[in-house]
Amino acid sequence: MTLFKWTVPLFGLLLFAGAPAQADDVAYCKALAKTYERYVVKIDSGHTVQRGSTDASVAFEQCRNGNIAGIPVLERELRNAKIDLPARG
Repeated sequence: MTLFKWTVPLFGLLLFAGAPAQADDVAYCKALAKTYERYVVKIDSGHTVQRGSTDASVAFEQCRNGNIAGIPVLERELRNAKIDLPARG
């Protein structure tokens, strides 16, 4: 029973310790999406003129919706386009 008294609070602390890092990742992902949209996906009068690759489009939507899984793909696409990545954190 004593082990249980220490395990639950410790587990709670570990969960909350990861929350700020994840929030930073979500903000970074959204910044990547904005940069990608601005410099890679060219928009003219509300119409898309140039679209990125399919995997980049999926990553773009993931980041716009707060899913950090799109980070590596958008970083790669921006680097390939010779565009500076936004600051992280």
